[in-house]
Amino acid sequence: MKPLAPSRARARQRGTTIVEFGLIAGVFLTLLIGIAEFSRVLFYWNTAAEATRLGARMAVVCDAGDAIVKTRMRSMLPLLQNSNISVAYQPAGCDSDPATARSTCQSVSVSVTGVTVATVIPLVPMSLGMPPFTTTLTRESLSTSTGGSVCS
Repeated sequence: MKPLAPSRARARQRGTTIVEFGLIAGVFLTLLIGIAEFSRVLFYWNTAAEATRLGARMAVVCDAGDAIVKTRMRSMLPLLQNSNISVAYQPAGCDSDPATARSTCQSVSVSVTGVTVATVIPLVPMSLGMPPFTTTLTRESLSTSTGGSVCS
């Protein structure tokens, strides 16, 4: 068998470079978008941890009620819903009497649970569950009445 002439061999290879590039670029771009999406998920996780710290701090320093704490946390991370946020005062029931209004409370725990983050990775759609985050702080100005100023 006679070897092909250089021009004929080159003509038979025409277009293979673009096909190879297409295959590799598809895998590379999917990997690159996956890394960016994972970074976005970690950003949400970090923001949720910071939102619990903010909520607990507001509850102990500003004597803010549950509704104000949840609203402030949702403004920091719009992904949160009221059902995902829990504000609990210790000992249990210390915040139930409106007249004394948390004056017998010793600490507050704010937690975020049940949040999922949907990714937009091509060909691999996923929803990742966020781990639960909890922050507990001891009282500072919880001894004030509910008419106390709310930090803005």
